[in-house]
Amino acid sequence: MVTSERRVQAGWPAGRGGIAAGVATGALLVLTTADLGQHYEVPLGGAFALATLRALALASAWLRPTVAVPVSLLGTALTAAVCVPVSPDEAWPWPVTSVFGQAAVLVIVGARGASRTALAVWWAATQVVGVVAMALAPERGTWAGLLTMAVLSAVAVGVADLLRSRAETRRRLSEQETISEGERAQRARLQERARIARELHDVVAHHLSVVVVRADSAPHRLRELPAEVREEFAGIADDARSSLMEMRRVLRLLREDPAAEVDRPTELGPQPGLAELEELVATTRRAGADVRLEVALPAEADPAAELTAYRVAQEAISNAVRHAPGAKVEVAVDGAGDALVLTVANGPSPTGDCAAPGSGHGLVGMRERVGLLDGTFQAGPTSEGGYLVQASIPLNAKEAG
Repeated sequence: MVTSERRVQAGWPAGRGGIAAGVATGALLVLTTADLGQHYEVPLGGAFALATLRALALASAWLRPTVAVPVSLLGTALTAAVCVPVSPDEAWPWPVTSVFGQAAVLVIVGARGASRTALAVWWAATQVVGVVAMALAPERGTWAGLLTMAVLSAVAVGVADLLRSRAETRRRLSEQETISEGERAQRARLQERARIARELHDVVAHHLSVVVVRADSAPHRLRELPAEVREEFAGIADDARSSLMEMRRVLRLLREDPAAEVDRPTELGPQPGLAELEELVATTRRAGADVRLEVALPAEADPAAELTAYRVAQEAISNAVRHAPGAKVEVAVDGAGDALVLTVANGPSPTGDCAAPGSGHGLVGMRERVGLLDGTFQAGPTSEGGYLVQASIPLNAKEAG
């Protein structure tokens, strides 16, 4: 019973409910004082004291529900013990105010979450008090007088259970609505991801496929090409083909439901890491860029940290080659400490050429990748007119969320 009572909500009602609760408590105080003073042989001071105890029990039904019923039952028992009816017509051992006061307490406590078992126990305890009172002082009343409290308190228990069930149903409906809103939001996210995947497939992947086809067929379509040009076309086709494979991996990620991937091993191929940096730099050199690489590999690093370092280096090198053509690009990786420090620096373009400014999404993406692993990222122009990108990634980083 105690365990069930712990779930009962406490707190004075707000707004109009609080005003009504205050009025009901005051009215019960006045009516009980008048009832006991007029219909029972009780001094006015004693009547007021018992009425105060009754009003406190009602107030406790909101403020301290766990003690409200015991206090009300105590007040009822004291009232039965002290009050002597002025005539046989007066109700005893349950004055009218005691009946309605006890019933009101049962309704409020039950509506606020008291279990059916607890309410049944308190109802039975109320009847026991009445039986004991009649057994000790049968001359004050009749056994039939116990029926009023038995019936009205039983009705109160039933009403309380209905109110509690109604509140529980509303709470569950509210929870279900919250779940439904979450599901709708998740569905909207999945639809947006699918839309992005379609756009990437229809636009970017299509154009990459065209690049692969044109680069592969160029030596056959264009006669008497020099060997170095044929080799260049082959390199373009290989790079475009690799980009297309990466794009398809991204599309697969976008189309899949993340929740369905939790307990399923991924079907994607291995992701690049620090070991692939040399190939990345070599590919960029073959395109005519002057890229230098200095690597101090750590003894052990989390795959997520390696992948992030590779992607940041890939984007930073691409930006340097695109925005400062002909400039020397220096890439350095230091994994000697507890963090993987990646630095990509380039000087100004020797020709003075500069590509049109980008959208800034590359820098945002790099910053977000590093931030997911609780790393630090900074990027900006240098005093010599070049550009510097630096990221520090914890070696044992784990993605947040």
